[in-house]
Amino acid sequence: MKQNMGGIDKAIRIIVALVIAILYFTNQISGTVAIVLMVLAAVFVLTSLMGTCPLYLPFGISTKKKE
Repeated sequence: MKQNMGGIDKAIRIIVALVIAILYFTNQISGTVAIVLMVLAAVFVLTSLMGTCPLYLPFGISTKKKE
């Protein structure tokens, strides 16, 4: 897949995923909300590592700088 995420986008997603993980492991969130947020955090980490956001593709969005 073509990369469509810039560095700032990736960093924000990683930070949000870390915050969610910290909230989960310190028992600040629990139950169904915790499960949904942890899945979202996992998606954020995976898309950041791949550099591609599938939701950006249909809309033609790219936060990656032009080369």
